[in-house]
Amino acid sequence: MISLGMIAIPVRLYLATESHSVSFRHLCAEHLYLIRNRRWCEAGGHEVPYAEVARGYEVSPDKYVVIQDSDLENLPQPAARTIAITGFVPRDAIKGGLYFRSAYYIEPETAAHRAYRVLTQALVDTGMMAVATVAFRGREHLCCMHAVRDILLLNTLHWPDEIRPSKRLATSGDLTIRPRELQMAKTLVQNLAVATFDPRRYRDEYRDALVHRVNVKLEGGGVVRASPLEVAPVMNLMDALVASVKAARTQRASRRTSAGKMRRGRRAGTA
Repeated sequence: MISLGMIAIPVRLYLATESHSVSFRHLCAEHLYLIRNRRWCEAGGHEVPYAEVARGYEVSPDKYVVIQDSDLENLPQPAARTIAITGFVPRDAIKGGLYFRSAYYIEPETAAHRAYRVLTQALVDTGMMAVATVAFRGREHLCCMHAVRDILLLNTLHWPDEIRPSKRLATSGDLTIRPRELQMAKTLVQNLAVATFDPRRYRDEYRDALVHRVNVKLEGGGVVRASPLEVAPVMNLMDALVASVKAARTQRASRRTSAGKMRRGRRAGTA
């Protein structure tokens, strides 16, 4: 339920992403049998059933405060199943690279389409996003909600104390930049620039190669060895920038040629 003042909009949340990473199970190298993890008590020398596992908050090495269910009863409980909007900020006010975590699509229930549509359009027209809290999976989450075309997208956020400070990182702010190096770097950026981000241009080549290798072994063939990595010769910064700009221009010209051929092909097909 999206809660905004006296307005309540019933909705459903759906994960907007799914992992396609390849995972492995641990096997015994001798018997090739699945290795199982057991909850083992070293002091008593026995396996512990899940129902008998206690919660322990570690206060120092090997020292714990045991937390019972009764200790949790009087803690402030966030309202479950409620996306409680607490305010609005400009769309670019939250640094996505630091704060964004999981993404969820928000779908309105049948009776809430009009209220959902009005809120979505209001966010689009004002260029704002909502800041809210939501509770699920046993804890409260800070989140933001913004409009992507005609749907609402919710991103859970890191709490402020979860963001590590960057002050201790070494920086090059006091280094003098040579004007020609900076100009070549800008030229490189401009030559590799595209109008919009199209994620379909990118593939997880590591995953593709790994799945291929698994299939080869499954079919009883030999293991395909990867080609040796070609290490580029060490160049000074200026030479590297010039070479990179030349390669970027070639790549840009190739993209334009391919796009032109596709447009001519579509026109020929409709003629």
